Amino acid sequence: MIKIWRSIVGKLWVTILLLVSFVLFVCTILMLEFLENYHKEQAEQSLRQTASTIASIVDNYDLEQLTDEIIQEMLPDDTNAFIVSQDREVVSAFQTGTNNEKIQDNIIKNKAFSKIYELDIPIIKEMILPSQTEEEKMENYIVLSYPLKSDNEVHGSIFIYQNPIALHETSQETTKIVFLSAFIAFVLTTFFAFFLSSRITWPLRKMREHAFELAKGKFDETLPTTQNDEIGQLAVAFNQMGRQLKHHLEVINQEKEQLASVLTSMTDSVITFNRDGTILLSNPPAEKLLQKWFLGNKSEGASPIPAEIYHMLDHVLNFEDKLEEDIEMNGFYYRITISPLKNSEQSIRGAIAVIRDMTEQLRLDKLRSDFIANVSHELRTPISMLQGYSEALLDDVVTSEEDRNEMIRIIYDESQRMGRLVKDLLDLARMESGYTTLYKENVPMVHVLERITQKFAQVAKESQVQLQFKTTLSEDVEVSLDEDRIEQVLTNLIDNAIRHTSKEGSVTVSLEQELSYAKIQVADTGEGIPKEDLPFVFERFYKADKARTRSKGGTGLGLAIAKNIVEAHKGNIRVDSIAGEGTTFTFYLPL
Repeated sequence: MIKIWRSIVGKLWVTILLLVSFVLFVCTILMLEFLENYHKEQAEQSLRQTASTIASIVDNYDLEQLTDEIIQEMLPDDTNAFIVSQDREVVSAFQTGTNNEKIQDNIIKNKAFSKIYELDIPIIKEMILPSQTEEEKMENYIVLSYPLKSDNEVHGSIFIYQNPIALHETSQETTKIVFLSAFIAFVLTTFFAFFLSSRITWPLRKMREHAFELAKGKFDETLPTTQNDEIGQLAVAFNQMGRQLKHHLEVINQEKEQLASVLTSMTDSVITFNRDGTILLSNPPAEKLLQKWFLGNKSEGASPIPAEIYHMLDHVLNFEDKLEEDIEMNGFYYRITISPLKNSEQSIRGAIAVIRDMTEQLRLDKLRSDFIANVSHELRTPISMLQGYSEALLDDVVTSEEDRNEMIRIIYDESQRMGRLVKDLLDLARMESGYTTLYKENVPMVHVLERITQKFAQVAKESQVQLQFKTTLSEDVEVSLDEDRIEQVLTNLIDNAIRHTSKEGSVTVSLEQELSYAKIQVADTGEGIPKEDLPFVFERFYKADKARTRSKGGTGLGLAIAKNIVEAHKGNIRVDSIAGEGTTFTFYLPL
């Protein structure tokens, strides 16, 4: 029932009913008023005629000659009369019912009728008099006073009044007819109003259901367009709107997917800010960057956005200008570009920031420049020596055969040194580019490491360094690896350990199993590596002590090559060292 009143059917129905009810109410009131006035006029006219007739009879005949029966017959039903002399005494009374004397007394004493003896025109008045049917009850009466004349002189008056019961009964009957007519009109109006409302609202309800379906994303359903009126045209417009919405949503979804694909595939971080500085949108690289900033910010409850970016954002939002800067934060270098976002009214609604992490690029640029400098540095000395000794030989500066042979030997050694450097550079370039092919075989790991260690026994003895091999692994354990490449790694590590270990020192090669990996360690008791140099030992041409290293024939590429070989075997390598106590290189190979 509540749903009916809330629906458009109920509202139209109630509106029409209220309108018709108001019109019927006004018409009923006006009609009742009209009928009441009409009955009063008819009653007054009837009283006048009756009074005039009685007065003419009384004026033409003496009162004594008249009988009560004659006047009583002239009075209509429910009409009463009495004749009063000029002395205001009742001469004759023609009344029925009770309270007759009270009625006579109230009428005679009324001041409105005191002039009837002076005027020759009748006086009519509505009075409240005692009831003729019930004691202690007052009713409304129409009282007419008509003068009695004899020889053109007023010698008395006749008072005639009508019982209000007849007037009331007539009014009640008329009221019943009017209310019955109004009730019939109300019922008919209700029926036709509900019928009309239903006919109008049925297609509207269909449109409402269709609108809800459109809101759920169901654009394939259409409304029937059987009517040719405004509602039918509205249904046609609804169907067109559904098709347009479907088309526009498909276009928006395509653009959204394209934008999402672009943002996701971008390597740069993209962050969209609102006018108040809150983040609206960010792509995956930006989310990782925000996480890194948040973890790096130790302050509790602090914003993940650094203050430097907020300063740039405030500048863009206040001055509506694009801003691009390179910023260093916590050891990382970023290139930040912030541009304002405007709405359709060309007012600033936010900003978009594109952040590029330049740390790796700057590091690679530094490595590139360092590589060129290091290669130039490594090649400069042997080339200078080759050039100098070659010129000495061409100019016949040396005189003895022994000096000539010494120069030739030096030229040969330096050429060999240059060859090793170029070979190492080519090997490292191939490994880093992924063109190196590993020839893996299942080999007994213990025998391989023991054999490689024994190759350096004589070198260690000459350097007065103790070299030993330890293992807890069974001799039957085989590992899939490229034996030549692993030998290259161990050769580099053991050779470095012996060269950088002082006399009476020791170098230990150990092999053991740790989880599902073979753990190989090369530990020495040599000079050690300073703590600040440890993160860079696997970089190309990096040397902690360049003067010492050059005297011992290193190129600075061995550890970089070893790292690439181990990683190509799905392993990893690390270094632990304490300056003045020794160094331990550890690498893991999967079993």
